[in-house]
Amino acid sequence: MGPEPIPAAEVDITDQIVADLVRSQHPDLAHLRVSRFAEGWDNTLFRLGERYLVRVPRRSAAADLVDNEIRWLHRIAPRLTVPIPVPVRVGRPDAGRGLPWRWTIVDWVPGTPLADVLAADMPATERIEVANDLARVLGELHRPAAAGAPANPYRGGPLADRDVITRERLGDLRGDLQAAGLDPGQIERVWAGAVAEPPWSGPALWLHGDLHPLNVIVRGGRVAALIDWGDMTAGDPATDLAIAWMALSAHARNRFRSNTPLAIDDSTWKRGRGWALSLALAYLAHSLDHPGMAGIGGSTLREGSGSDG
Repeated sequence: MGPEPIPAAEVDITDQIVADLVRSQHPDLAHLRVSRFAEGWDNTLFRLGERYLVRVPRRSAAADLVDNEIRWLHRIAPRLTVPIPVPVRVGRPDAGRGLPWRWTIVDWVPGTPLADVLAADMPATERIEVANDLARVLGELHRPAAAGAPANPYRGGPLADRDVITRERLGDLRGDLQAAGLDPGQIERVWAGAVAEPPWSGPALWLHGDLHPLNVIVRGGRVAALIDWGDMTAGDPATDLAIAWMALSAHARNRFRSNTPLAIDDSTWKRGRGWALSLALAYLAHSLDHPGMAGIGGSTLREGSGSDG
């Protein structure tokens, strides 16, 4: 079984529909030009003038994620030293225009996804700066979560909960991995070691939940923003530590761990490596129409299964 496409959109939202929504609900912004920007697994994105970005759920599973961002991001943002997409306007559902869920307008943050910069062979010195920035920001984020924080069945929980699906994906992708020069046996050994580590026993910490290189925006060689917080939750910080294998070389990864304000014990670090492998396999399994995710998946497996991981 090879890669699968991203989930199909349940609503067809066009530039004109977004322009109509803005005009009817936020008329002071109606003069701004609307243009489709990107489409992800959960949201379709539109530029609104030069300053804003409109985020519209494309399927029902994303509606609760948007509600989480509306409720929680303004509480998290003040303690972070990089911008996050706190909604500056909230849109109402409009059944007449085919949209049954809330939607948001956020500030546009100029910059480039880290994944694109990495693909263009990011200089080693900039990787170190990114490692330092990520260490700092995760230290700011990973604090005990508030009561009622979003629950996410796919992020933040015990790594062992992902054992069955991770091994299934590894089996399904075995031929593709071998063709790419990766060793499924070595990936399985590293994964088994990570799952065998003791689970997180500390308080549930705030997590981004989906911290991969497409959700890290960089500018001038530094982290400029963390975007797409729909998977935010509370739990084991190892989930977010996966970024160390998704985005960093071994040297930068060591800098990341040594510079973080958090005390990352060996078990948490190994679970982070396990999260990186599990998520990388998920990216490959759902990368049929998203080559960027396939690239992240492949490079993460190389970093995560290597001897210097």
